[in-house]
Amino acid sequence: MEKVIFQSPQNGEALEFYVVEETRINGINYLLVTEEESGDCDAFILKRLSQDEEEEAVYEMVESEEELESISRIFAEMLEDVDITM
Repeated sequence: MEKVIFQSPQNGEALEFYVVEETRINGINYLLVTEEESGDCDAFILKRLSQDEEEEAVYEMVESEEELESISRIFAEMLEDVDITM
């Protein structure tokens, strides 16, 4: 599982996540990430804000309930052995 490091825009703190899955919907890249490599843990959906050709990728956590539910369903279909609950 790929490990990525994100820089928090609020305080500059480095946050490490494991990428469980990624998908592209309507031209937008989404990542399903966790703080732990395995086992039961919290998961987050990140949405890419930067353009594909930009050197540094900029992501933000999906906070819209409607968007979160929609993307969660897609990730749940992609990962049959994973239970995603909100």
